[in-house]
Amino acid sequence: MVAIGQIIHAMKHVEAAIGIIRETSVEMDRAGTVELNGTAAMTNARPSKFLRDLWAKLSVRGHDYFPGSYSQLTFNIFLGRGGSQITDLQTRSSSRIKVTKDTEGDETFIKIFGDDSAIQKAKELIDELTVDKAPRAPPTPVYETPKEPAQSVQEWDSKTTSFYDYLKECDARIEAEWNALPPIIKNFYQEHPEVTAMTEEEVEAFRLENNNIVVDRTFQTENSRPVPKPVKTFEHAFHNYPEILDEIRKAGFEKPSPIQSQCWPVLLSGEDLIGIAQTGTGKTLGFLLPALIHIDGQTVPREERGGPAVLIMAPTRELALQIDKEVKKYFYRNISSVCVYGGGARKEQIDVVSRGVDIVIATPGRMNDLNQAGHLNVRSVTYVVLDEADRMLDMGFEPQIRKVMYSLRPTKQCIMTSATWPPGVRRLADSYMKDPIQIYVGSLDLAATHSVTQTIQLIEENDKEQAFMDFIYNMGPDDKVIVFCGTKAKADYLSVECVCKNIICASLHGNRDQSDREQAVQDIGDGTVRILIATDVASRGLDIDDITHVLNYDFPKNIEEYVHRVGRTGRAGKTGESISYVTKSDWAQAAELVKILEEAQQFVPEEIYSMASRYEAMKERKERAGESVGRKPRFGGGRRY
Repeated sequence: MVAIGQIIHAMKHVEAAIGIIRETSVEMDRAGTVELNGTAAMTNARPSKFLRDLWAKLSVRGHDYFPGSYSQLTFNIFLGRGGSQITDLQTRSSSRIKVTKDTEGDETFIKIFGDDSAIQKAKELIDELTVDKAPRAPPTPVYETPKEPAQSVQEWDSKTTSFYDYLKECDARIEAEWNALPPIIKNFYQEHPEVTAMTEEEVEAFRLENNNIVVDRTFQTENSRPVPKPVKTFEHAFHNYPEILDEIRKAGFEKPSPIQSQCWPVLLSGEDLIGIAQTGTGKTLGFLLPALIHIDGQTVPREERGGPAVLIMAPTRELALQIDKEVKKYFYRNISSVCVYGGGARKEQIDVVSRGVDIVIATPGRMNDLNQAGHLNVRSVTYVVLDEADRMLDMGFEPQIRKVMYSLRPTKQCIMTSATWPPGVRRLADSYMKDPIQIYVGSLDLAATHSVTQTIQLIEENDKEQAFMDFIYNMGPDDKVIVFCGTKAKADYLSVECVCKNIICASLHGNRDQSDREQAVQDIGDGTVRILIATDVASRGLDIDDITHVLNYDFPKNIEEYVHRVGRTGRAGKTGESISYVTKSDWAQAAELVKILEEAQQFVPEEIYSMASRYEAMKERKERAGESVGRKPRFGGGRRY
């Protein structure tokens, strides 16, 4: 067989004019299968010559193999939107293209069936499609870093000053620089008379009835101010801002969500906030509307600030784009925004930022890049949001976050949202927030939304594909599903299998071009496709309120991701259903899964109880024997989605 994954990496580098490909040592087995073994380096090779040489060595009678996933760019062209290209290739060449079940990491094996003429025709068509039409990677642009004005730096003189005193002097100079800036206006809240009239008993009853809202000072001090009372209507929160009320009415909202009812008074009062709630609870609008008022309420005119007033950092491109989309829904005082993220056009992002914007929505990596290079002045930022902070820490972004936060004004207003409250998020809050108010909806214990019916299906690994196809064929005309896979290769495999069966779908994962990722989100959102096959890159940030089903083809490696996957359906007051394929290899998650299902009053199969018991017994045996239990530790960066 041709190890297509071996060619994946080669083609990626070939497209950029620096590549490593697998050398061709062609061996025939008794079935006529071709193998490529060995390795060699090749640089500055043109893709067309590479493919011609490769295919010349793969000429065999009866059947042949073709690299169908050699690079994400050419794979997307090869697949086509909705799989149209594969169907067309099969028709025009009289061959049959099959993506095998054999995957290894990101390696995919693709097979072409037919006689000699059909195989040759398929090769020519694919060569024409992927080589001639695939855009060449442009040369890497070089940007000049803006020069900072020269500053007088006082060196440490060890003969006259202790290092401790030197550090104190440095801190004093930095503090003086920050204090020289105009003060930040944070408090814009005027309590509505109806809210003022609420008694403490009424406040507690309202919080209890609305998903058990719990409010507290995270780091209580003697000088802490009382926590603002919740609001029951939009008018209670924004009665002094008729333009905001008009935009809310246009959006069609009926009343604030539980977290909005409490966080709006807190944020409009200028307090730092930690919001703990599951996905789909309205957290984005909770911090966005106060941000608009904050921007317009500062004393320095917007055109004189020299940079954005609001910075929102999010863990993934999809979530950042979703937030930017929400910002653009609300037209308030011509406030502008830009979304900057890795994989996007860096020069265009720099140009937009340089022209001046009020809100920057960014992923931590790209934000740190622009900040370090001097393209983005963050001294003007007075309102910062760390959205889904737990996910950003899980993905290894803490160093980038801390670098950016170090560059911001110490007196800024800071907001953190999270679905959980792990130690890492607490450390971050302790480092950068001043006497924050913590709001959590429901319970601090991990829980899935109760608007979703959770179905667990015990299954063998080899039976998953047939079960998946049975589900697809039985979908209703108004159903939409997100199918979650454990690897990018598996997502590609299922996508191609659907296409070969004339099933229209879209796929979404970290290796896809940014434009293709955006197109996939748009297609599932507007109904162009009803099936989205994705990795966990889609488990957070996708705000599509008419997803009826979530199908966990591969059960996630941790229970937090299960909760976030399930949260993609049952949104905006609707109900949904999640279906999870669970195999014997998923037994490590069984005990946590039981807790989630029981908390949501869902049916728990007896086999899941049994799996949980067996895993706990195995752990005890291992611990008694002095052996470690669990998966091998990961090294390097964060998760790869």
